[in-house]
Amino acid sequence: MTAAAALEDRTADITAPDPSRTVIRAYVYVLDPTPAQVEALRSHCGAQRFAYNWALSQVKANLDQRTAERSYGVPDAELTPSMSWSAYCLRKFWNTVKNDVAVAPETGKVWWPENSKEAYSSGIANCAAALSNWSDARSGKRKGSMGFPRFRSKRAVLSCRFTTGSFGLVTDGGDRRHVQLPRIGAIRTCESTRKLARKTIAGTARIRSATVSYRRGRWQVSFSVETTLPARALPPTATCASAVADGGVDGSVVGVDVGVKHLAVLSTGEMIDNPKHTRKHAKVLRRLQRRASRQIGPDRLTGQEPSQRWLRTQDQIRAVHTRTADARRDHLHKLTTRLVRDFGTVVVEDLNVTGMTRSGGAYKRGLNRALRDAALAEIRRQLTYKTEWTGTRLHVADRWYPSSKTCSNCQVVKAKLPLNVRVFTCDSCGFRADRDHNAALNLAALAAVVDGGASSASCGRDVKDARQKPTIRPAIRRADGIAAGTPHSGERGRGNPAAHAECTKQHSG
Repeated sequence: MTAAAALEDRTADITAPDPSRTVIRAYVYVLDPTPAQVEALRSHCGAQRFAYNWALSQVKANLDQRTAERSYGVPDAELTPSMSWSAYCLRKFWNTVKNDVAVAPETGKVWWPENSKEAYSSGIANCAAALSNWSDARSGKRKGSMGFPRFRSKRAVLSCRFTTGSFGLVTDGGDRRHVQLPRIGAIRTCESTRKLARKTIAGTARIRSATVSYRRGRWQVSFSVETTLPARALPPTATCASAVADGGVDGSVVGVDVGVKHLAVLSTGEMIDNPKHTRKHAKVLRRLQRRASRQIGPDRLTGQEPSQRWLRTQDQIRAVHTRTADARRDHLHKLTTRLVRDFGTVVVEDLNVTGMTRSGGAYKRGLNRALRDAALAEIRRQLTYKTEWTGTRLHVADRWYPSSKTCSNCQVVKAKLPLNVRVFTCDSCGFRADRDHNAALNLAALAAVVDGGASSASCGRDVKDARQKPTIRPAIRRADGIAAGTPHSGERGRGNPAAHAECTKQHSG
């Protein structure tokens, strides 16, 4: 097979994606309920929390009883029978005891019929999923460690999910401002639902579930929708190497280096400023928080109730956090959407944001705050699912790839490059460039097709290798001399010999 044929075979999924692929999307609408509907929504969310805590208490009591019997030397055959924590068994058990459990202690009235059965079913299903994840983590079927599920407090986020019953959009008479929920009825929305209504009427979307939650001081409903995405005609790409050589001008390959000074620097030379949303609202937030500290707040030890002024101040603080989060989310969505629409291949880094903001104390507090405000991990998360939706390729560079230390001109790797050095200067060829732009060029070069039809560490694939220490991780040297991994100490300073000699000749003359 020739190199052109191999390239055409690898890019077939880009030029002609499957037109019938289906994805799961979430459509979120802010609600404008009446006071009576607010009480009904709170009742349903409380019913889900009650069912969750009841199911967890039953399973925990059974496990504690069996553990206590084992401590007394009771044989396994004579232990209390174990209790199944599947959603079906727990829901069946709930239906047999709900008349005795869901009773008001003051009046003795059974209150469970006041809410939809979906509130209790979703709470029990959530408990069964939490117990299953805990069991899989203990047995090794699930990665990572996980503790035993905890009981949900009244201060937790109010949420309730509906999977059956009469729920969805109200479309009678051309209505585009109401949603339907079981036992609650039609609730007005703060924005039009015509985008989802057109898809459901045309038969290209199906609403699977609806989740109501109270977040950031407002009620919202999130519809889980199964929709069919049309095929996207991506720009033709002759070769990845030519795209990188042209700096990505043809719109095929782009390297994205994220940071704090500039939110993103593209290999095309574009630098996207960091809006710094938290800093914009820091003065107002500081003033409100100082005001709240001088007011009478709640005290759980003495049972003191908060004053009305303190509650109003908390609402204002919550509104500031809401505006900050909404502005950040809107800016990131616009950025990631533009990247997946304008380019056929996007290359990003696999950053350990949690480790970057883990320590440092007072000397690193400002940098940690800026890293969290930039939401670098959110950029990677949005690019991951948006590239799947649009058919764009996503390449995730290895965490230990020295994109900033590598010269994009001669591929020589510097030994050290402190963060305060913002201009990259190659000690070998004398190439000078902004360090972030140089890193973006190196990321874009990872998607280049090399001679013979072979590709770099990952050309157009989302590859995440196992985390290894740089000292034991071998460097992957491509045919054109670009180090696709962390080079050994003996290989530092070595790049493409031909490019090195040419650059040295140019700068020496």
